[in-house]
Amino acid sequence: MIEIILILAITILFTSIVNAEDLGNYSSNPYDSDSTSNPYGAGSPSDSDSINNPYGTYGSPYSNESANNPYATDAPKLYDQEGNYRGKLSNNPYDPDSISNPYGKYGSPFSPDSVSNPYGAAAHILRIVQIIPMEVVGTLKANKIHPAKARKVI
Repeated sequence: MIEIILILAITILFTSIVNAEDLGNYSSNPYDSDSTSNPYGAGSPSDSDSINNPYGTYGSPYSNESANNPYATDAPKLYDQEGNYRGKLSNNPYDPDSISNPYGKYGSPFSPDSVSNPYGAAAHILRIVQIIPMEVVGTLKANKIHPAKARKVI
């Protein structure tokens, strides 16, 4: 009985720890509707969640969660098809996890984990994800707001 309760508690803990918002594929394919290079899909400059919207949370040069702010510390994260972390989609050349850091693991053209290496992570389809902290998700659920709509509300 204790084992069942422990397994149930661990399952609940791990399913409630991570809530993420999908921002599309980091891709140069302008025909893929999930590509950030598609101006009519995930890359639309008028979509509030697009990294190409200069007035949105993820595209603004001033937002701490933006891919276009060179000082952002909470930029969107990149994951490949297997769920492996591939760095932050950030213009910050000093952040060790930024894909713009030419000396970092995810920005160096010589690193196998880098999107700048055509034989490394760049060969995979990469998803852009923004992690929503659990305290925000708890507040949203208490106010009956779905976490996927959080960025439009907060």
